[in-house]
Amino acid sequence: MNSRDLAELVRLPAALTVPGDVWAGSAFAGQAPLTGAGAMPLGSVLLYWSGMALNDWADREVDAVERPERVIPSGRMTASTALGVAAGLGAAGLAVSALAGGRRALRVSVPLAVLVAAYDLVAKDSPAGPAVMASTRGLDVLLGAAAAPGAAVVPAVATATHTAGVTLLSRGEVHGARPATAVAAIGTTAAAAAMVVGSTVRDAGARPRDRWAASALAAAYVAKVGGAQARAAADPSGAQVRAATGAGIGGLTLLQASWLAARGRFAAAAVVVGAGPVLRRAARKVSPT
Repeated sequence: MNSRDLAELVRLPAALTVPGDVWAGSAFAGQAPLTGAGAMPLGSVLLYWSGMALNDWADREVDAVERPERVIPSGRMTASTALGVAAGLGAAGLAVSALAGGRRALRVSVPLAVLVAAYDLVAKDSPAGPAVMASTRGLDVLLGAAAAPGAAVVPAVATATHTAGVTLLSRGEVHGARPATAVAAIGTTAAAAAMVVGSTVRDAGARPRDRWAASALAAAYVAKVGGAQARAAADPSGAQVRAATGAGIGGLTLLQASWLAARGRFAAAAVVVGAGPVLRRAARKVSPT
């Protein structure tokens, strides 16, 4: 196993979309995301990478037929090594979250780790798959708000809604999808953006510039993610679905940034938005899907 193989196993570029979850939750809990969240984003990233490695271990037989270029079926990494990587990363993620947030964080990170494993091992191909995956990203937001999780329920639900649509559509990455599936994904994208706008309008403490910035970022999110999903609805081939899935993964940063802007956290929002172009460049070398 070399670094390139490990990067492919854990979908290294996609981890750039993870800290924004924690930072958004942290902002709604009243913390300064870039400083108040501490090491919590690292714990979240480690759990994410663990899930990606476990996904490839669980899918090794299917990938041998559909995606033989992946690291396990290609013989570049043994299945036992991939499973060990998944377990090690998961344990490290829980340890970091405990160090960063104590018992309150473990109340979120432990269920998060369980749901990640449940998705990979049991739920992925079941009707509950998108909902289980959505719940992991929602919990990721709440992990950032571990001290006051109730304050971050709306951004957590919006993130989960976005993830449900992306996950549902991603099932057609190889063989294509039905147009109706892409239309449903567009609906979840619109719903997630509407939650941002509705939340800022109802927030009496939000400054006008916060509302405008949050709405503008939500519109950019819809244009990027919803636009790709609309193209998949018109042509639901595997190639278009993969493109829409990639846009959904990268476009999540715009949704996260809109929540940060809604709380006036413009520095953190800028960092999260900046992760999008970096992800696109990195994706040319290592696929995030």
